[in-house]
Amino acid sequence: MIGKKISDINIGDFAEFEKTITETDVYLFAGVTGDFNPVHINSIEASKSVFKGRVVHGILTSGLISTVLGTILPGVGTIYLSQNLKFLKPVYINDTIKASIKAKVIITEKNIVIFDTVCMNHHGEIVIQGEATVMPPK
Repeated sequence: MIGKKISDINIGDFAEFEKTITETDVYLFAGVTGDFNPVHINSIEASKSVFKGRVVHGILTSGLISTVLGTILPGVGTIYLSQNLKFLKPVYINDTIKASIKAKVIITEKNIVIFDTVCMNHHGEIVIQGEATVMPPK
């Protein structure tokens, strides 16, 4: 199984993936990365923060964008070259996040596609916004 080649992608092509981020996801991410910042794993300390409670790691949330790019559009075989992100709102444990991408620039001669990327919570609020540059499979 291989993803879409550059010749199969058009400006405006769109894909999305949705997931509810659980407490287990947060603990597993902290264990894998070593990021045990109390705002993510300690309810008492997190309640003293600007967020007034535990929040999901921003990079964990943005990882859902990678899921879309690597499994849906372009899909399997895609090489992630770069990603910029703006973290606009916190994501809380048990929030459902929809990561979506939309093709905006295609550079055929370099086999590069640039996508607008967005993560939105179940309240319809944009929590992360950015841009990804990828090389689709050949």
